[in-house]
Amino acid sequence: MDFEPKWIAWEITRRCNLNCVHCRSSSTLDVVGHADCSLAEAKRVLDDIKAYANPVVVLSGGEPLLRADVFDIASYGTELGLRMCLATNGTLVTQKICDKIKEAGIKMVSLSLDGSTAAVHDDFRNQPGAFDGTMNAIRLFNEHGIKFLVNSSFTQRNKEEAAKLYELVKSLGATAWYLFMIVPTGRGEEIMEELIPASEYEDILNWHYDMEKEEQELLVRPTCAPQYYRIVLQRSKQEGEKFKRRSLQFSTGGSKGCLAGQLICLIDVDGNVLPCSYFPKSAGNIREQKFQEIWEQSELFLELRDFKGYKGNCGRCEYVNVCGGCRARAYAVSGDYLAQEPFCAYQPKS
Repeated sequence: MDFEPKWIAWEITRRCNLNCVHCRSSSTLDVVGHADCSLAEAKRVLDDIKAYANPVVVLSGGEPLLRADVFDIASYGTELGLRMCLATNGTLVTQKICDKIKEAGIKMVSLSLDGSTAAVHDDFRNQPGAFDGTMNAIRLFNEHGIKFLVNSSFTQRNKEEAAKLYELVKSLGATAWYLFMIVPTGRGEEIMEELIPASEYEDILNWHYDMEKEEQELLVRPTCAPQYYRIVLQRSKQEGEKFKRRSLQFSTGGSKGCLAGQLICLIDVDGNVLPCSYFPKSAGNIREQKFQEIWEQSELFLELRDFKGYKGNCGRCEYVNVCGGCRARAYAVSGDYLAQEPFCAYQPKS
């Protein structure tokens, strides 16, 4: 497998105007001890990345629109030839922001909708008016011809919303819909009892399989749910047909479930390079090392890429090469990132 980085999320600020129940970084508006980097340092990081690879770079947070220089960072990345994207909660989007998104050459914006109604979404985001703000951003993006995708995160409190959200997103003109299965990090640790159990996990992923087989226009993909790619192979074989997953061609170009430290990573606000957005263990720091050195030589990344080192059911599983289990979830639940996926109900044949 080619382990060149394809997609880098970059937490350019930990400040946020919302207080979401599942926030991986426990972001707040008044963050203490995690200062934003300077514009000069941001440019140095982009130079460092571009000198090694040509990944998609997603400016994330927190809420990146709280940085006055977010579009200076995006413009610089665009000038370098990087594909720059933006991840926002949408509540701060205005006509002026849309103009700046286009001027900066941002190729895609991701938004979050965790409910098909304001009551559900605002409860998840801990902020009245969050749903209306996101819907207003979508209206503006459509008016300005800005491509956007929608992320939806699920726990017990909103699991019944999946089909409704899918239909809503289709009607909104989105390019793609990503169904996220919560990883309990940051504030997510406080809602551990709300996580969807392994048996119900399979039900949702099987629903996604049926939906994706019929979907012809919207790109759809379950995220933080590597078991899906085992389900695809199982059901395709059972049904005697080859199911071509268009979702695998989008963004990462991957053909495997868990891509943490293999095709993707996160650079946090303190410069730490993490395997993914939900995996709070550093492989190195870009203020002390070159990105290439971290990506190619860190012990953490090398261990994640060695499937023979995986333990428990994941280590024995015949689907380890296409699934791998969620390494971030294994780390969050057991403290061992090589342990078996704790929310997988499958029993390996070996």
